[in-house]
Amino acid sequence: MTPFSLKDYELTVADVRRNPSPAELYEDALHSDKARIAAQGALVAYSGDKTGRSPKDKRVVKHPDSSADVWWGAVNIPLERQSFLINRERARDYLNTRPRVYVVDGFAGWDVANRLKVRVICSRPYHALFMHIMLIRPTKDELATFGTPDFTIYNAGEFPANRLTSGMSSKTSIDLSFEDKELVILGSEYAGEMKKGVFTIMNYLMPKKGILSMHCSATADLTTGQSSVLFGLSGTGKTTLSADPKRSLIGDDEHCWADDGIFNIEGGCYAKTIDLNAASEPDIYNALGYGSVLENVVLVEGNEVDYHDAGITQNTRGAYPIDSVRNAKIPCVAGHPTDVIFLTCDAFGVLPPVAKLTPAQAMYHFISGYTAKIPGTEVEVNEPGATFSPCFGGPFLVWHPAKYAELLKEKLTTHRANVWLVNTGWSGGSYAGGQRMKLSVTRAIVDAIHAGTLADAPTTSDPIFGVHTVTAVPGVPAELLQPRLAWSDPAEYDAAAKSLAKLFAENFVKYATVAGPEVAAAGPKV
Repeated sequence: MTPFSLKDYELTVADVRRNPSPAELYEDALHSDKARIAAQGALVAYSGDKTGRSPKDKRVVKHPDSSADVWWGAVNIPLERQSFLINRERARDYLNTRPRVYVVDGFAGWDVANRLKVRVICSRPYHALFMHIMLIRPTKDELATFGTPDFTIYNAGEFPANRLTSGMSSKTSIDLSFEDKELVILGSEYAGEMKKGVFTIMNYLMPKKGILSMHCSATADLTTGQSSVLFGLSGTGKTTLSADPKRSLIGDDEHCWADDGIFNIEGGCYAKTIDLNAASEPDIYNALGYGSVLENVVLVEGNEVDYHDAGITQNTRGAYPIDSVRNAKIPCVAGHPTDVIFLTCDAFGVLPPVAKLTPAQAMYHFISGYTAKIPGTEVEVNEPGATFSPCFGGPFLVWHPAKYAELLKEKLTTHRANVWLVNTGWSGGSYAGGQRMKLSVTRAIVDAIHAGTLADAPTTSDPIFGVHTVTAVPGVPAELLQPRLAWSDPAEYDAAAKSLAKLFAENFVKYATVAGPEVAAAGPKV
C-alpha cells in the first residue's frame, strides 16, 4: 500500500488499512504469534498481561466545561490535560513506529438521531476486528460520507505509559477527554477497554439529552415489539438470559432508553465463554465462528477450544456480530419496556429467586446494584463477598448515580413498567453449602415475567428486605421460591439475611441524602 497521512491525528505510517474486511484482519493476525484460528473459524487472540479491565488506571481529564458534571472519585479519577496530551503524544509516536496501522470507523447507537461516529486507530489486527464487531458497521455510503468522527480512540496498548508522567499509577493508563473527544489507551491490550470506553462516553452524553444509558441486556416480544431490559453485573446472567429463542434480541450489554423506546449502543455481543456449551447456550456457542473473536481461551489439539480451561484467565470472552444471532432484531431498537429486571448473583443464598419491587424499592436496588463475587472469578477471591455497583454499572458512570436513578424513575413512571429482582445465585444455603440456581429455573421465571403471569401472582413480604417475594411460578418448585424455607436450618438463614441486610445499609449511607427519605426507607430493616 502507498503511504497514507492521517493529518488530523499527526500520524504518518507506511501502511494504513482503513476499514479492512474481517478476511484481511484474519490474515494479518496470523502473522502475529499472539493469534491463531480456532477449528470453527473464530480468531483466537491473546491480550497479554491484562486479561480484564484496569479500573484503577482509568482517568478523566478535569476541564472547566465538564468538571461540574462528573462524579469525581474512585470511578472517575481526575487527570490534568497536560498529562493527557503527553500520553496522547506517546500513543501517536508509538503508532507511527508500527509497520501497519488500522483505522476502523463505526457508530455507537442504533438510533440514527442519537448515534456517535467513532474512529479507532490501533496497531493490532485483533483490536481492529474486535471494534469492527462491537461498533455498528456503516454501509458503503455511510463510510463514504463518514467525515470527522465525534470521538477517536488511540489504542497503543502494547506500549506502556511513563510512570513519571503526573497522575500515572502504573504502566497502564486509560485516559478520556470529553473536550478533546479522544480516548487514549496505553499499557493494556485487553480489548474490553475500547468497548467500555465507548460506553463511558455514551454514559456522559446521553443523560445530557434526557436519555437513560443502561448497563443491561434487552429483548423484545416477537409480536408486539414491546421490550424488557435486564440489568446486571458480570456473571449474573445478563448475556445468557438475553439469548432467548422465544424473543427478539436487541442487545446483550449496553442500551439507551429514549422518548420513543430503547436502542442498543453496540453492533456486537461480548459474552463470557468460561464453561460455554452448545446445550445450555446454543445461540452464543453457534455465533462464535468465522467473523468472531475469542479472547484468551485455551486451544487444544486440532485447534479446538477448551471452554472449561481457565488456565489463562476465568475471564475468557467471545465477541461476535449481533446479526450472527438468529433472532436478533435489526436495527436493534424496540418499544418501551414493560418489565425491568434487576439480576443479582447472591452467593449468600438470602435473596428470593424473584420478587416484585415497589417504585421506591426499585430506586433503592438500582442505586445499590448488588451482586456477590465468588471464588475463582478474580485473583485473591477465596470466599463470597458482597459487591455494590451503583446502577449496575458503577465503573462506567460519569454523572453521580442519582442522575441515572432520576432518569430511570421518570421512565418507569411514564411507561408504567414493572420492576423485578431476580436472584441467579444460590438457594438453600450459601455458596459453601447451598445449590446454584439452575439456568432452567431462572429462564422459567423470566418467561413468566414476560408472559405477564407474575403480575398478579401471590406474594409474601420479606420481613427483612421488604420485597414482595413471588410464591408461585409455573414450572418452578414452590420450595425454591421462599429462601428461608429452602434452608435446612432457618436460624442460619436468619443470621445470613441480617448480615447481608447490614451490608446493604452500610453501602447506602453515602447515597441516602441524595436519594431522599422514601428511597432510603425502602431498604432492608437492620
